[in-house]
Amino acid sequence: MVDRAQLQAGIFLPPFHATDEDPTLCMERDFALIERLETLGFNEAWIGEHHSGGFEIYGAPDLFIAMAAARTQRIRLGTGVMSLPYHHPFIMADRMVQLDHQTRGRAMFGIGPGLLTSDAMILGIDPDTQRARMEESAEIILRLMAGETITRKTDWYVMNQARLQLKPYSYPRPHIAIASAVTPNGGKVAGRLGLGMLCVAVSTGMGYDALDLNWKIAAETAAQHGQTMNRQDWRLMAPFHIAETREKALANVQHGFDKWQDYAYAISPLGGTAIGLGSLESIIESGRGVIGTPDDAVALLERFWDKTGGFGSILMLAHDWADWGATNRSYELFARYVLPKFRGSNAARDGSMEWMRANRDDFATLNRAAQKKTIDAHFGPASKDPRAAE
Repeated sequence: MVDRAQLQAGIFLPPFHATDEDPTLCMERDFALIERLETLGFNEAWIGEHHSGGFEIYGAPDLFIAMAAARTQRIRLGTGVMSLPYHHPFIMADRMVQLDHQTRGRAMFGIGPGLLTSDAMILGIDPDTQRARMEESAEIILRLMAGETITRKTDWYVMNQARLQLKPYSYPRPHIAIASAVTPNGGKVAGRLGLGMLCVAVSTGMGYDALDLNWKIAAETAAQHGQTMNRQDWRLMAPFHIAETREKALANVQHGFDKWQDYAYAISPLGGTAIGLGSLESIIESGRGVIGTPDDAVALLERFWDKTGGFGSILMLAHDWADWGATNRSYELFARYVLPKFRGSNAARDGSMEWMRANRDDFATLNRAAQKKTIDAHFGPASKDPRAAE
């Protein structure tokens, strides 16, 4: 089990950046965001891999992580996710072990089959093979990180006595998590291989409905293969934007939502609805995302907690719908008011104040008596305090 007081927070950075902005400045803003999140106490950030569409501009999240790690000290940084069918398994394992060393264990390895069909088409990959190749690659990477020597020839890679020349910095390996959406496939792989889970479709009706079932499948599969699923390694991703009022939050996201929707329609004829993010109103009405106040965000976390029975981290989708100032303010409000309330961080403080308030008359009487005793001891009980005449 996991205690709600342990809930951690982070972001999932695809990244989404409108095509009318300078891409170099977008990257710099993302680095600044990671630094700001660390200052606010966020625990982690996951960075995506995409190669087409022009909106999600990082083709090499490990390169981004290397730079972000050099500019921070504490926050953990993960590939969110690395599309395994696009890479030779040996090279993928080699790069992640190097990144594990460079970050002194702060790098996490998120894996998946690849999201954009357009990426697979560019690389000449049949989309129907992606899930099987991802699973095969994950197995090989785990074996390499465990120190095995592998010789293998398949229809998409060859390895001849392949072994890593570096052991991982982290013991026994970097943290690895698999993307899980609607189908039970992610949960099955996580359970069989002993991986964490990144649930990236919580805001969809089907993804939300499948949360508890997919976790159950993962746990049952893990038991069958001598593994154990840890709820602390279960992450849920959803869209948040927080302001002092719901009206202000809704006004803030008008800045970039339409640009994001244009991109969503380029991916699918269903637009944002295909990934559970239709109109702004539908996000609010569905109760699976927040464009509102800190109290609205707390209510959403309560809903997720009740649905799942407890999870380890909430990942806020870094959607770039609001401008830079409002975006920063949203993360600040989440850190200052949402997490403490959900975690019960201030329960002891509130209890202390209530105890003091309930006993204030008695304490005041005791304080006055102590003052009188001190004055009498100095001037004598029959004398008049000379200060009274001043």
